[in-house]
Amino acid sequence: MPTLNEVCHHVRSKNAGPYWVTFDLFFRDAEAFARYHASPALGADTIHRLFGADPALVKRFAVPDLNVVKISYPRTSAQGGEVERDMHAGQQFVRLLDIALD
Repeated sequence: MPTLNEVCHHVRSKNAGPYWVTFDLFFRDAEAFARYHASPALGADTIHRLFGADPALVKRFAVPDLNVVKISYPRTSAQGGEVERDMHAGQQFVRLLDIALD
């Protein structure tokens, strides 16, 4: 099974306001997007396991014209709070790279 890192040419995470984090998954081409964009491995259960997010609040948006999937989840604490480790959420994507897609 390929990993997310193998089927995407770019994966990033970013701050989506003070209470949300968003991942942008840029698939290599339309074929990779069609095959993997709806993979259960990119679902709410994985986001819960990796980031502690409530699975009921995880949002996933497919953008077929761009071969992109956006996944958003609420932060466990507000941006800039005293337990903040990644103010702009720019490093959160790393945990996704080795996810095996089916």
